[in-house]
Amino acid sequence: MSWKRFGGLVAITVVILIIASSVVWFEGRDRFERPGPLPEQSIVFIPAGSGLAGIAQLLEDENVIEDERLFQIGVRVLGQARSLKAGEYAFPAAVSMRGAAEILASGEVVVRRLTIVEGITSHEAVALIEAAGGLEGSLEDVPPEGSLLPETYHYRRGDSRQSVLERMKASRDKVLSELWESRAEGLPIKTPEEAVILASIVEKETGIADERALVAGVFVNRLNKGMRLQSDPTVTYGITLGVRPLGRELSRRDLRQPSAYNTYVINGLPPAPIANAGRAALAAVLNPEATGYLYFVADGTGGHAFAKTLKQHNRNVAKWRRFKRSGGQ
Repeated sequence: MSWKRFGGLVAITVVILIIASSVVWFEGRDRFERPGPLPEQSIVFIPAGSGLAGIAQLLEDENVIEDERLFQIGVRVLGQARSLKAGEYAFPAAVSMRGAAEILASGEVVVRRLTIVEGITSHEAVALIEAAGGLEGSLEDVPPEGSLLPETYHYRRGDSRQSVLERMKASRDKVLSELWESRAEGLPIKTPEEAVILASIVEKETGIADERALVAGVFVNRLNKGMRLQSDPTVTYGITLGVRPLGRELSRRDLRQPSAYNTYVINGLPPAPIANAGRAALAAVLNPEATGYLYFVADGTGGHAFAKTLKQHNRNVAKWRRFKRSGGQ
């Protein structure tokens, strides 16, 4: 074979190899960028230290990608082999391998939510934190009643339960400090701690936003006149201490039972909060609605009927009792 002919064969072979390589490249790139097999959004947790091979295998096992080897090649070509981050990620339906790699490189992990509702006790809040998925570790103890701010908290998988609890405490302290500075003048509340105690009572008395300032005003009026607060939730807390629900209606005997929290038998405020009050209840106590109301009772609609005199109040109570006898809840 002549060198000329040999050279021609080499050239043809090179061209064929180039064409074949191009076909493989374009086919591989197409597979890397085409929609993947995932039928619906899926959340996948990538443990720390997984490495590219471990991540690729995990994604294939979870049906996010169809070929872990091609995924590794594609990620290396993109220069992202060291950019993929551990964490919990949400992959959309039919995400491509390239899209999955970009999600992992972004570090935008799934953000979870934990809602602490207004009026919850600290024991109840601890139970919710303990049950929250994705958190790690245990809580050191049950925090003091009233020390947490009820709201929705965001966290990431792997955060500690204690860190979430500390955020709830810090949020309460921040909100209380802000509201205390803008409090109304002449309140019978001398310290931020007293504001938290009264706000917890308001929180347990009504869940209606428009009533908080009215209920707070009633209690402020009663404190100013030296009247006992006579709040049923304080009686309940004196029995359960927030550890468990009472599970029944209060009796007349309960109202007479001596307790540090029973505002039917003690003067002024109880020694500590009876729940964790939200921002709105704290604001209502520190800026209550100015009225002459001294009494309130349920009105059968979910709200309350307010009265300035005992005579008016007794009529409202009679209406409430008739409503209850008629089968109202």
